[in-house]
Amino acid sequence: MRRAIPERERWLALAILLAVLALGYLLLVHPWWTVPMRELGARIDTLQQRDLRARMALSQAPELRERTEAFREQVARLPGFLPERSPELATAALVQRLETAVAEASPGNRSCAIINRSPLNDVRAQRFPRVVVQARVRCGSPELAAVLHALESGSPRLFVDNLNILSQAHYMAAEQAGQGVGLDVSFDLYGYLQPPPGRADAR
Repeated sequence: MRRAIPERERWLALAILLAVLALGYLLLVHPWWTVPMRELGARIDTLQQRDLRARMALSQAPELRERTEAFREQVARLPGFLPERSPELATAALVQRLETAVAEASPGNRSCAIINRSPLNDVRAQRFPRVVVQARVRCGSPELAAVLHALESGSPRLFVDNLNILSQAHYMAAEQAGQGVGLDVSFDLYGYLQPPPGRADAR
């Protein structure tokens, strides 16, 4: 019985020592060493993954450049898109197309003339950027048909929308006098810009 007591005390002392060591680890080693090392390891893994993605992107850069150039060449051959790179340049091109169509239908603006043309901000979300010019002309019937045909049948492709035609008495008198200016016409003339390469690839 005398030997059992010291042996039990030794086991108890050993258990207390293990408990103290565990408590010391939790209070001193774990928060000041283990946790920072785990965070450092996670950061290293993150940096390695970023480095891998960067290397893969760099390795694919020549292929992406080739695809971009091929896309631009393909779009340049399409008659449906305006060749200009910005809405401002595209707007100027639309106005030039309108002036050319009117001049060809009525040289010297004797029987067809542009009264007003102004850019219109198109805020609608669309797949391709759209450039719009609001136009108002005074033309005779044959000249108007020629202008609309020239605008919609040329290249790059343009579209006419919101067409509004009015015929008034003093315009009709002018037409009867041989001037041919019998219609007051307003419409929206629009075309589409070339889509960005990234958006086209997303299709």
